[in-house]
Amino acid sequence: MSAKNIGAEVIGAGVDGAKVDGAKVDGARILLLVTGGIAAYKACYLTRLLVQAGFAVKVAMTEAAQHFVAPLTFQVLSGHPVASDLWGEGQGEAMDHIEYARWADLVVAAPATANLIAKAAGGIADDIVTTLLLAFPGPVLFAPAMNDNMWRHAATQANLATLRERGVTIVEPSDGFLACGTEAVGRLAEPEAILAAVGEQLAALEIRPGASANSESSDAPSGADPAAFWSGRRVVITAGPTHEAIDPVRYLANRSTGVFGYALAEAAVRCGAAVTLISGPTCLVPPAGIDELILVETADEMAEAVERSLRNGADWLIMAAAVADFAPVKPAADKIKKDAVGPQWQLELARTVDILGEVVPAHRSAQTKVVGFALETEDLLARAQAKMQSKGLDYVVANDPTRAGSGFGARNHQIKLIGPEGLIWASESIAKTELAIRLLGQLAADAGLQEQ
Repeated sequence: MSAKNIGAEVIGAGVDGAKVDGAKVDGARILLLVTGGIAAYKACYLTRLLVQAGFAVKVAMTEAAQHFVAPLTFQVLSGHPVASDLWGEGQGEAMDHIEYARWADLVVAAPATANLIAKAAGGIADDIVTTLLLAFPGPVLFAPAMNDNMWRHAATQANLATLRERGVTIVEPSDGFLACGTEAVGRLAEPEAILAAVGEQLAALEIRPGASANSESSDAPSGADPAAFWSGRRVVITAGPTHEAIDPVRYLANRSTGVFGYALAEAAVRCGAAVTLISGPTCLVPPAGIDELILVETADEMAEAVERSLRNGADWLIMAAAVADFAPVKPAADKIKKDAVGPQWQLELARTVDILGEVVPAHRSAQTKVVGFALETEDLLARAQAKMQSKGLDYVVANDPTRAGSGFGARNHQIKLIGPEGLIWASESIAKTELAIRLLGQLAADAGLQEQ
């Protein structure tokens, strides 16, 4: 089953052997918490099952869990960086405990050790996993695994009772051979059983595509279904900055990180689109499921990649990249020495190719919809509308990175979507991952009406 299949069905053995038949996945977001037990290896298989069933999966691990399974394993299986510490020293970043908690629809702890159960019951947050649990306001599912004596201990049972009272779903451990050499209750439930429990949980919540269980509301128009609109469409997305060489060491660039462009690519994949991602230099992991990744460095290389993608056929072009407007006229072949240029340095620059104004009009088909981005720090709407008209865009996304709740490298951002008739939508400041799926929902709603 493809990870692109937003309407996939979860069919598997339930905890009591029953079938979860026809539970809708709807591209829901699962945050998998992995703790330090030998059963951590089963979490790898569970991750694969979740992704194959159509879920979007991110993983967080305790330090102890990393002694059993490397974070890289989960990164490869899930297609996302793994949150492995609170300080951003591993694959993730220092604020992952907030961003991942905002992103998820459901948290699944598997294996959940006696230590995690005790900390969760007591509200302790002393690592990335327990902090995520405390920061997440939505539904939680625990799949315990431990020695049989630890499982039967009065403290463990009391902690489980506390969690159940708070609404946590417990997938009971099974009876089987344990790592300590005994055969008793304490073995992690099989990944298929945990998958079935996830399906039951989400079916009860009736989670829809692009709607996060921990979001207060979605501001997409009534009836907008991003998955129905984007499924099967060929979408080209540009992301990140460009680097224009001054010499072999130095270059001109801007502060774009590519985070929002990559979030748009991930959201489009989740909605079933065939995505080509053209990326300038970033430190980001490409989203799982994209059809093509084209890595470029300069504005000229970006223009060439866009031209080639348009010639190959594209239903939509979303130009989220921050392409440099100017580049050095004569990049030096060797490193420029500061003593050679003196106390002042005049660098001759020339305009780079105007991709939206020159390349796109020459190579887009009549059916290709083009979305441009306008980054302005004053007269935002007026300048964005002028850009849309001068370059013949179908839509323009206006954003001001200097506003509170926005910015380069920030977790949250806010935008305004403008169409031929004017302002369509103004977002609040929200996580870029959530903002991306909402933007696709708004585009789907407006373009869908025009196609009818």
